[in-house]
Amino acid sequence: MTASLGTSPKTLEPLGRRFVALFASTASSNLADGILLVAVPLIGLGLTTSPLRISLLSAATWLPWLLLGLYAGALIDRGDRRRIMLVAMALRMVVLALATGAALAGALTMPVLLGLLLVFGAAEVFADTAAGTLIPAVTPRSRLASGNGRLLGVQQVANQFVGAPLGGFLLTAGPAWAFGVPGLLCGIAIACIGLGLRGSYRAGDHVGGARVSEPAARGPKDAAPAESMGARIRAGLHYLLAHPVLRPLVITGAAMNLANTAYFAVFVLWLVGPTSAVGLSEQMYAILITTVAIGAVLGSVLAEHLLGRITETRLLAIVWIVNSALLAVPVLLPNAWAIGTAFVVIGFTNMVGNVITRAMRQRLIPDVMLGRVGGASATLMYGTMPVGALLGGAVGEAFGLPAVFLGAVAVCLIFVAYAIARVTPAVVARADADRAALEDAAVGTGD
Repeated sequence: MTASLGTSPKTLEPLGRRFVALFASTASSNLADGILLVAVPLIGLGLTTSPLRISLLSAATWLPWLLLGLYAGALIDRGDRRRIMLVAMALRMVVLALATGAALAGALTMPVLLGLLLVFGAAEVFADTAAGTLIPAVTPRSRLASGNGRLLGVQQVANQFVGAPLGGFLLTAGPAWAFGVPGLLCGIAIACIGLGLRGSYRAGDHVGGARVSEPAARGPKDAAPAESMGARIRAGLHYLLAHPVLRPLVITGAAMNLANTAYFAVFVLWLVGPTSAVGLSEQMYAILITTVAIGAVLGSVLAEHLLGRITETRLLAIVWIVNSALLAVPVLLPNAWAIGTAFVVIGFTNMVGNVITRAMRQRLIPDVMLGRVGGASATLMYGTMPVGALLGGAVGEAFGLPAVFLGAVAVCLIFVAYAIARVTPAVVARADADRAALEDAAVGTGD
């Protein structure tokens, strides 16, 4: 098809080599995570059959976010984000090397595994939060949706399509392989960042993928290095909770995380076994769960295209409503084909929603506050997940599994309606203007 007379096709800015370095690091580190996602619970099953002790593996994964998320965000805004990310990834590699040694020595007990997971999780808090602040630093602002879509897409592919089956295969060769290979992958991720991103990456150094002048890099006075960590944490929380767009998004995200964690904490009981509602085998269950990843990858590819045709607030409302409503399918149609089809769409809408909200956060938060606001957001949103898991179990015991699933649908739809009412195009436009004015003021005032 030829372009109309007097018009020219829009030229997209290239994502650039620095984005490629971050992409490669993300792919490698998430492949390591995917291997561990399957291997660690199976290793735990070889150490204990107690459901409570097995559940501690999940708790050890999320606890560092609750304890360190706020501090990590404030520290990342204060220091060199690239260097913090490299140190955190190096610590992850050391932990995996220790786990490999413990496995080879036959000393991999449950307390040792839990201790290693806690340290690994703590390093992941800093590594992931720093990586989130680097995305807008290496990506042109006009391509944030595309960049986030690619990164979220490779996370899905590395975690679920490649990492998960690879983890099962490596475990057959021994636990040492299941820890050693992820350690090597973490080393590759370190090399990608160390060689692909050169120089300083402090708050304000890069805006929209470009290096800015030194006065602008110093940012406003309230982000000065002399500011205490406590003050920085409070500033991040205040900015998040006072923001007309970010506050509804994080509240809705926290509620949806709670509901979805409650849902999937007991979902396997609805699907697997001859006495379950669907009656799947364990192998068929694993295949069915991958349908979410199929939809997620499609969403990561098509998100930018959809945003070119539908406004971000309208598209976010559509995908959140569809995503929440489809959670009722396993109750209404307890059939593997119906559930699999619904899960493809659930994965698709979840990914598109994540691309939109992540790009909005990166666009609306000043670079000098990106780490601490991101840390506050992660702490609030991830903090509801262990609560949701316990709630799902309690409701399921008292009222049955359908009550958990339909209750999760109701909670999601209620909070989606709240977000739609608050995050309107006019509110987002004002927030964009305020953010631009703050950035201009920082450039104009220098230090």
